[in-house]
Amino acid sequence: MKHLLIVETNITDPSWVKSYLSKVTPLLSKYSGKYITRTSSIELLEGHEKPQYSLVAEFATREDALSFHASEEYAPFKHARQSGSNSRFLLVPVENASA
Repeated sequence: MKHLLIVETNITDPSWVKSYLSKVTPLLSKYSGKYITRTSSIELLEGHEKPQYSLVAEFATREDALSFHASEEYAPFKHARQSGSNSRFLLVPVENASA
């Protein structure tokens, strides 16, 4: 079953971003992931705080998404992101989809 990785990020130190974007994109593909969107153009319709950036990536399976997130290759980028931002990572199954 497909799973979506939904990320909300507020950057506190931008020094990690350039390397992260260039290196993590091919790594995500290695684990069957593909970006659906990666943007700062966000409209807050409900809630209290809009993130600076949002990302949605689709993975073929839950296991692929978890393997990506736990991989040794991703570890240094995850650490850089965690050190330089406040992020929420959500893993959501694609259930009851009509398409």
